[in-house]
Amino acid sequence: MSLESQRALVAQGCRVAAARGLVDGMLGHLSLRIDDEHLLIRCRSDTDTGVAFTRPGDIRLITFDGSEGAPGELDGYRVPNELPIHLETMRAGAGHRAVAHLHPPAVVAADLAGIAIRPIYGAFDIPGAWLARGDVPVYERAVLIRNARLGQDMVAAMGGRPVVICRGHGITSAAGSVEQAVLQAISVDALARMSLRVRAAGGTLRDIDDDDWDDLPDLGSGFNIDSAWRHEVARLSAQPS
Repeated sequence: MSLESQRALVAQGCRVAAARGLVDGMLGHLSLRIDDEHLLIRCRSDTDTGVAFTRPGDIRLITFDGSEGAPGELDGYRVPNELPIHLETMRAGAGHRAVAHLHPPAVVAADLAGIAIRPIYGAFDIPGAWLARGDVPVYERAVLIRNARLGQDMVAAMGGRPVVICRGHGITSAAGSVEQAVLQAISVDALARMSLRVRAAGGTLRDIDDDDWDDLPDLGSGFNIDSAWRHEVARLSAQPS
């Protein structure tokens, strides 16, 4: 993909996340590693109208030391305060090519209520069930992650898993692509919403039976990512402007 196509994809990922209620207002950002020295990341400007309205021009090329990756890239733009989330997550694993830092209210509420994100359902969302098997880890500090030390602490709490909940804050989702990073976040949010609904109805949360895992096959990236992303894009375009 060309650099401009990658800018457009990151911007689209931001809009999908906002349409799914995973971010609100100005908060939240996505990034995509370009090479060992550069990444694209959603930046802010004085005319920013929010994540839901992200344009390709809001996605700027920077280096891993936070400076502009090409002349003029940061003219009128500022990198996120929580840039260390992206840098430290990418540094922690070569497979972490895309990072989504989002603020889904249901995930924050479930965690604050003491509800762990667990695989409480199966075929309802197979990728989500597998994502939650073994628990979704929690970084227990509700802080602004604005320096390398805090970023490294969050990554340590992540423990090599694809998603970590930041208590009283949001989530960080890391994957090999923008699409997968956002889809993972959607799945964690769906699990949180379902968990809250079950609890509100007076039910008890429990993991699916161990015997069920053998009959929850991986349907492949063509379905789990490609088809799922086409749906998200179509859903986004169908919303009133």
